[in-house]
Parts: sequence; C-alpha cells; structure tokens
Amino acid sequence: MAWSKQRAQLIATLHGMSNAQLSPGASGNASARTADGGMLISATGQIASNVRPADLVYIDSAGRIPDKQAKPSSEWRMHWQIYQDHPNAGGVLHCHSRYATVLACQRHAIPAFHYMVAIAGGDSIPCAPYALYGSEELSKLVSQTLIGRKACLMANHGQIAYGSTPLKALDLAKEVEELAANYYLSLQSGGPATLLSKQEMADVLSQYADYGRQK
Repeated sequence: MAWSKQRAQLIATLHGMSNAQLSPGASGNASARTADGGMLISATGQIASNVRPADLVYIDSAGRIPDKQAKPSSEWRMHWQIYQDHPNAGGVLHCHSRYATVLACQRHAIPAFHYMVAIAGGDSIPCAPYALYGSEELSKLVSQTLIGRKACLMANHGQIAYGSTPLKALDLAKEVEELAANYYLSLQSGGPATLLSKQEMADVLSQYADYGRQK
C-alpha cells in the first residue's frame, strides 16, 4: 500500500486523538503530507478510534481526489490549504477539544498568560474568524491565521494544529487544550493578574529554538 509509513503514523495519530478525548464522535480529523506534495486524510464520518489504513483517503498536490476511494473529511480543503501555504507542515490535526472549543465559541484568543503559549510559535494563540465548516473561505481564513503560528483556535468551532509529522501535531493539540483549560479557569477567578510582555515572550521564543533538540 502506497505511503505505508505515513498511513501508520496517521492511524496512530487518530487513535491517539481518540484516547486523549480531544474530539467526540466523528468530529475530529487528521492528515499527513505525502512525498509527492499530496496528502492522506481521514475519511468523512469516521470514528477516530476505529480508523484503519484502508479508511484513509489520498488527495493529490492539485487538490484532486482520485476515484474509487472513500469520501474525505469535510475539512479536507483546510488541511490541503495549510500544506500549500506552510512548507513546514508535515501533519495536521483538527479537533473539538473541550476548553479550546469553549474559548473559540467566545471568540477568545489565548494571550501570553503562560510562557508555554510559545509552543504554538508566537506570543499568543489566535482565533481564526468564523466561516462555514468545510468551505474554501474557512480554509483560507485558518491558513492566514496560522502565519507565524503552528496552532490556532477557530471561532465557534474548535482548534487546529500542525507539526512536522501527524504525531507532532497531536502533541501540540494536547498542549493547546491544556493551555486553553488553564486560561479558561483563570478567567473564572478574574483572569490572569499580568500577561507576559512581548519582550518576555520573545525571550521564551528564542529559547524555544533549541527546545527538545539533543546534542
């Protein structure tokens, strides 16, 4: 089967998303970039914990869906647009995790209330404007919001994250959900006393350049 390595990692990512309870039912989706510039993505209506390699759909670099495949996730255009606009994206995960979705429905970005916000690539985790799910408009809005970021919230929708691999995208989505939970809970008691300054976050981002890198 073509792209066997990518399929295996994408299956592990989807199962991991389910195990982490990041998205209820069939609401989440994930994808992996293929070496030819196309992508593999979960099929529409799939429960993440049940996905098998044969359930993944291939879409080529021009956004064409070859015949005799399952129907891809309704959000495939969003994943495809991210791969077109963000060369460092090797895997994308979109989910409706609880606290990220709560903030997204309030159209709140996550500000620099904690230094770990930098894990998403900047000094905040922004919230993309609303557009109909599955639409080309939403795809463009999300991809634009991700300029300078690796994750964002999606107004009245959920969150999306990308990484060098699908599993890296899953790891980041977990971090975003934890940050969303902490920020939401802080708002219940009056909000953070002080946000970190742009210089303080710049220092964190500079240090993050080597984060996790082994000698």
